[in-house]
Amino acid sequence: MGVAENDDIRIEFDGKKCIHARRCVLGLPKVFDTSAKGQWMFPDHAAATDIAKVVESCPSGALKYQAKKLDISESVQPINTAKLWENGPVEYRGRLEIAGQEKMNRAVICRCGKSKNKPFCDNSHIDAFQATGEVAPKADADKFADDRGGEVKLNPVKNGPLMVSGNLEVVSGSGRRIACGEKFAMCRCGASKNKPFCDGSHKEIGFEAD
Repeated sequence: MGVAENDDIRIEFDGKKCIHARRCVLGLPKVFDTSAKGQWMFPDHAAATDIAKVVESCPSGALKYQAKKLDISESVQPINTAKLWENGPVEYRGRLEIAGQEKMNRAVICRCGKSKNKPFCDNSHIDAFQATGEVAPKADADKFADDRGGEVKLNPVKNGPLMVSGNLEVVSGSGRRIACGEKFAMCRCGASKNKPFCDGSHKEIGFEAD
């Protein structure tokens, strides 16, 4: 765990969750300077409000912050979403309860089956996984409840799918609504022919994962 702080804000970095999406270094390159040796986070180089905004853009949750003086804390979007990355993982945002993990608002979950840091993505999909992020919407995709917030539980089934319960909108990489509901079985073996949803292919390929 890396930490950098000043009188206004504390930044925490969990390298195990980082997938190098680079939202931080592109958003505030003087604060998040990966060319620096040793310490690479410099909160003195920007306002706490600007740092907080960039930290919240980190999809994996590798970055977190705590404001010390200002009354700000991480916002949670009102609609829980699971966003499909092209040839990559699923980005979840909302009030997430992931089995065996602390509560989170942001997480990038493996769906290629190859991550060594399951249930999180570790970029093992690169050059080894193909899955479109532009899945066709389900027939009932536009039938949804007004309340699509609240807690979402993500429970990886041993040697099986990721069971998701709670209000959730599954969206394509471009933001189109694919499905809405309260219960989903999401593929995490990488072999489903109905991605991003499970079709039982994990049994055929002998998928093993806690």
